[in-house]
Amino acid sequence: MRRKILLPTDFSKNAWHAIKYALELYKKDNCDFYILNVFSATRNVINLTNIEPGSELFEMAKARSKDGLKKIIDLIKMEGYNNPKHHFEAISVFNNPLEAIKNMVEKKDIEMIVMGTKGAANKTKVAYGSTSIYVMEKVRNCPVIVVPANVKQNLPKEIVFLTSYKTHYKRRELNTMVDIAKKCDAKTAILHISKDSKLNDNQMENKQMLEEIFEEISYEFHELTHHSIESALDIFVESRDSDMIAFINKKHWLFGSVLTQPLVKEIGFISIVPILVMHDLRN
Repeated sequence: MRRKILLPTDFSKNAWHAIKYALELYKKDNCDFYILNVFSATRNVINLTNIEPGSELFEMAKARSKDGLKKIIDLIKMEGYNNPKHHFEAISVFNNPLEAIKNMVEKKDIEMIVMGTKGAANKTKVAYGSTSIYVMEKVRNCPVIVVPANVKQNLPKEIVFLTSYKTHYKRRELNTMVDIAKKCDAKTAILHISKDSKLNDNQMENKQMLEEIFEEISYEFHELTHHSIESALDIFVESRDSDMIAFINKKHWLFGSVLTQPLVKEIGFISIVPILVMHDLRN
């Protein structure tokens, strides 16, 4: 069985870094990698809202996109990524990035999206570009790994799984993280951050369910009492030199959606590890 991995790119260094991370993470797997560039000409034309296929502007933007994709394929070969298990397909699409990614997930039956945190034009200290935020929040039928610009290419040796124990997890929701833990022989640190460290009966049941789901991987439970989830998470990850943060984006979580923009930006600003976002399949 071949894995189908989507690699969105805007030709930035950060996007290239994410591509390399994906190639390393899945180096032992038979994979079809779809390298997607979503092009437009709006950044070069003031107040341009409609670009018709066949127009000069459209064709120029399309040519830039295809040329950029060709350079990425060439660069993959030049840097020695000649893994016989990997196949690459370059795809150029005129659309808005979120819709193009959603469409590609459906069309190609994508099982994972790996992308960078910032775009080519993002030169501020904002943690994530708008595209990565929207993909993490809105593409709810496919997990996403978001790779910060400064992350090392090392495979994860410890994955921090952030949980509130507030909802009943399903095994299929966590399959992606379990698979990565097995693939990388990584330990999983199950982290609960709360103002009140005492769990109620419902939370205890959900905690026991995690024990069943994680029975085939190495894991430990951790509790932190802290008023700020982002600060506590940062302290925990840095103190343990963890390699990945993972969570399920449940809209009804205790903290609200963990991907509310201010929290995403705060975590991204202080974190130097990839973030794996999985989804509540009931939402």
